[in-house]
Order: sequence, then structure tokens, then C-alpha cells
Amino acid sequence: MSRIVYLNGEYLPEAEAKVSIFDRGFLMADGVYEVTSVLDGKLVDFDGHAKRLQRSLGELDMASPVTMDELLEIHRELLRRNDVVEGMVYLQITRGAPADRDFVFPNPEETPSTIVLFTQNKPGLADNPAAKRGIKVISIDDLRWHRRDIKTVQLLYPSMGKMMAKAAGCDDAWLVEDGHVTEGTSNNAYIVKGGRIITRDLSTDILHGITRAAVLRFAREAQMEVEERPFTIEEAQQADEAFITSASTFVMPVVEIDGATIGAGTPGPVATRLREIYLEESRKAAI
Repeated sequence: MSRIVYLNGEYLPEAEAKVSIFDRGFLMADGVYEVTSVLDGKLVDFDGHAKRLQRSLGELDMASPVTMDELLEIHRELLRRNDVVEGMVYLQITRGAPADRDFVFPNPEETPSTIVLFTQNKPGLADNPAAKRGIKVISIDDLRWHRRDIKTVQLLYPSMGKMMAKAAGCDDAWLVEDGHVTEGTSNNAYIVKGGRIITRDLSTDILHGITRAAVLRFAREAQMEVEERPFTIEEAQQADEAFITSASTFVMPVVEIDGATIGAGTPGPVATRLREIYLEESRKAAI
């Protein structure tokens, strides 16, 4: 059965969904996106993703073609039509398709935003084998623009970073700027030292991760100590543990950074426990 997607008010078989060649998301990467995970057929952290979407749209002065209540119903309808139990829902809103290419923003009253949603069915998402063995990362220079707090579709350099890691026989890359780790290519980065969880503080330098916010809240509720500050690759290599968080990986242990083994080279107790807590609490709160 063909996957059903949502495009500008219509539910369509994916092969029938068409977007204009003049769409600014295609020509200018002038768009924002969100990815919401699905567990047990329900949406995880939907409210957080919806609020961040509204913030991203506001920062770019971009109109939303739907209300957040309508967006929730679209998500649910896509899950129903595609019978998704575990997986993700991808959402993208662009500034739309004016009559021709132009650097100047089109008049939103004349050019409506484009909205696209589709599901990705991923059975076993919560039981990813990588969580039991941990992942390996390399470090690369952070060459992205400086509004990383806006979740835009400008993902070329993160994609290049993923490919650099793959070429090095690793799983991902951590981005480094002015000697300090900003984040991973598509995730927030953490280290653990002496039981203390250390992760970069919020600013325009990193994405304000929805999973990040939940994990840090759960960590504090579990009486774990959290310190929000920058850290170096060298500090990370000397840490007891390291891990990443994202909507699709939840909490994922890191066991090697630039060839240096972290801790015992296996997922540590803090990351392992945080993953358990996150999955348990997210399943209970999913809608």
C-alpha cells in the first residue's frame, strides 16, 4: 500500500504529492521542520515540537498555514492512515512558491506557505541495538550559520558531517567551534564526569532540543547533577561517559570520540538509566 502524505490540506498517495519548482524551500532552504517520534502509535513530546515550530516560524517571520490543534489532528490522521506504531512524523513548512525566483521574501498574502507531512515507519525504534553497544563519533569544525536555534531545513553541512563520520568508520560527528563542542550533526551532546551530566548551555549556537529539555528534567527529578556549560573534545575524551539525545535516538551512549575510548568503552550507567527513564516517561505522556 502506498504511503499517504499530507500536502497543503490534502491527504495523497506519496507518488501524487507535488511541490512547485519555485518553492522557496527547494530554491533557498527557506523553511523549517520538526520530527516527532511515535511510540505505541502515539506522539512523543508533541507539545514541545509544536512550540518550537512556532518559535522557528516567528524567528523567520514565516506564516503557519495551520493552527497547532489542526497540526495535531493531521499527525494523528497520518498515523492512522499509515498504520504507524513505531516511527516518526516529519513536518516541513516553507515560505511557499512565488511566481518566480527572487531573494526578496514574497508577500505572504499572495504566496501561501507550503506544508508537508509524512510518516516513517520504523519498527524497533525504541530497541535500537546501538543503544546497547554505544556509538562512535569524530570531531569536525562547526561551519554552520549562527542561528542554529532555528530548526531550518539547511542541513547540507550536517549531512556532510554524517558522511565524514561514515568515511572514518564512525556513526556521527560532534561539531567544534572556538575549541568547544556545540552539538552533534542532528543531536545534542553530553558528557558525564563524577556523576555530573555536562552539556552546552542554550544559546543561538545550538538547537534547543525537545528531547534535551525532557532528559535534563528527568535527570534533575532523579537527583542527578546537571551542569550546562561548554566542554572540549579533550575533556570529553577523559569523561566517564558520553551520550547524545534527539527525537529519533532518544538517549544514545557514545563510547568513542576521535579514536579515544570513553570510560570502559561500553554504555555507562547514567546514559543507560536516562534512556530507560526517558522511554518510560515518554510512553506514559505520549498523546
